[in-house]
Amino acid sequence: MNGPVEAIKSEKRMLLIKYLDDNISRCETLFNCNKDSMFILDIEGHVVQGNPAFVKISGYAAEEAKQLKLQFLFPIDHVNKVFHHFHKAVLGQFQNFDCKMTNKGGILVDLNVTNIPISVEDQIVGVCVVARDITELKRKKEEVRKIEEMQRILTDNVLDLIISTNLQGEILYVSPSCEHILGYTSDEVIKQNVLTFIHPDDTKKAYMNRKKCISSLKNGRSCYRIRKKGGNYIWVESLCKPVIDPETLHVLEVVSVIRDISKQTKVEEDAKKIEDTYRDLVEYSPDAVFIARGNKILFINETGARLLGATKKADILKKKILDIFHPDYHEMAKKRNSIVSSGDATEFYEYKLIRLDGTVLIAEVKGIPTIFKNKPARHIIFRDITERKKTQELLLNSEKLNVAGQLAAGIAHEVRNPLTAIKGFLQLMESQVDNNKPYFGIIQSEIDRIELILSELLVLAKPHELKFEIVDLISLIESVKTLINTQAIMNGVHIETIYNSKNFTIKCDKNQLKQVFINILKNAIEAMPTGGTVTIELKKHSFNKVKLIIKDTGEGMPQDILRRLGEPFFTTKEDGTGLGIMISKQIVENHDGTIHFWSDQKGTIIEVILPMAKHKQVRPPMNGST
Repeated sequence: MNGPVEAIKSEKRMLLIKYLDDNISRCETLFNCNKDSMFILDIEGHVVQGNPAFVKISGYAAEEAKQLKLQFLFPIDHVNKVFHHFHKAVLGQFQNFDCKMTNKGGILVDLNVTNIPISVEDQIVGVCVVARDITELKRKKEEVRKIEEMQRILTDNVLDLIISTNLQGEILYVSPSCEHILGYTSDEVIKQNVLTFIHPDDTKKAYMNRKKCISSLKNGRSCYRIRKKGGNYIWVESLCKPVIDPETLHVLEVVSVIRDISKQTKVEEDAKKIEDTYRDLVEYSPDAVFIARGNKILFINETGARLLGATKKADILKKKILDIFHPDYHEMAKKRNSIVSSGDATEFYEYKLIRLDGTVLIAEVKGIPTIFKNKPARHIIFRDITERKKTQELLLNSEKLNVAGQLAAGIAHEVRNPLTAIKGFLQLMESQVDNNKPYFGIIQSEIDRIELILSELLVLAKPHELKFEIVDLISLIESVKTLINTQAIMNGVHIETIYNSKNFTIKCDKNQLKQVFINILKNAIEAMPTGGTVTIELKKHSFNKVKLIIKDTGEGMPQDILRRLGEPFFTTKEDGTGLGIMISKQIVENHDGTIHFWSDQKGTIIEVILPMAKHKQVRPPMNGST
């Protein structure tokens, strides 16, 4: 039997439905033809009715919508906010707020929502929700914000003086360079008339130039003297540009770019010095640098010439930029060149390059937009990664050797045990049987040979000698993070670090510990194929130990798999060897440390505890000594 609360809710829902049946016809046009989404909720948040705009934006048919609850329409991180405003409306308050809605197809839509309480017989029986799609509006606002931010950065950092004035000449904005050029702070010139700073003999000329700019709606250029804070005047060149309302075509403001030309010669000399410095930096850069425009190479430094095997730069300058790329990479090079030509820099990307002698080398290439001889160009950096590739191959071979060693150890262990039993029983049989003595000798010699082979396998499995040194653990972790960060970014994984102290020094073989951390982080990244977060936390475990916690937000592992971690050749990966965790555990144990694993549906936690380096302490003086 329903309680009194349920009875009240049911009664209010019936009142709401009756109210809609009685009144919807009077506002049918407003409801059904409204471009904004409108839907009616009872006081429990159930959809009672929705207009066609709601059906369109939500993706639910009219009958489907009536089965919906309020929480099903919004992503989980917006539900609390939505229900907060809904309950306020149920209490009789009009509410307006922005949020996101999830439609039937799972697409997020930005909405501006107005909750209007529906009152019948002096009681709130439901809420009318008016939701306007502001997705495009927010996108445009974000674009405007980025443009404004870029303009702010440009105006705040440009060396020329930028002044914005209204039609009466009152200064509305002045760039920070004002203090450098004229000696005035922004507060000292804001709301002042711009003509008061101009030399009396030049005031009329500046005024007429400004008037012509406003009346003709065209840019104006003029030279005059302007007063500095110390009272002296400097010659400046001013370029005026009207800011025009696109709808009314009325001038709203006048923006002036003012340049000090009283020391033009010095400016030119400084510019030449900057150019020479830039050229020296490029010329002696350890990376190969090209300046290109279109498919033409305009400049190459000595490193670039050596990289491509040229004895003189002219041999490269007469080539096209695509000539130095392997044909397999031409399409990619064209796409990235277009990106740089449009004004955006590109990240390093691995290419194959063709040297003048026809040999192929591997290099990372990055493009940056620049200006060369007053025209847009591309600043291209080539970084030879041949040695890095060799190092990676050496690391790979080293890992293969480690795997081979583990295999050898496993085989030797598994074969030697039954071999010992066979040898013992053979000796026992030989003492009891007089016939066929030669056969026993042959069998014994073959067993000895098998033991020799097993000894050689154990030599292969013998671990390398550890080289201990004092290492800063934070620096070691940061170097590993830098190494693995590219793979993390490509998989949509963000790596966070938390260091509860700045002094974590340990005595270790840093290369082996680096291998442990790389194995753990790679496993964490692979456990999150759709992206997530890896948290690395470092803190003291006791007065002489440090604890490293690595936590991911993956799907976790079942307990039966977690228990088998570290077993030789046990793996859940298609191409895995099952040796990574085993080797990592062995390395940690060789450092007198421990490693533990925890996992559930929220992710996996790996805890590594290592002893801290012992620091020599100064022995206190004996009593009576100095």
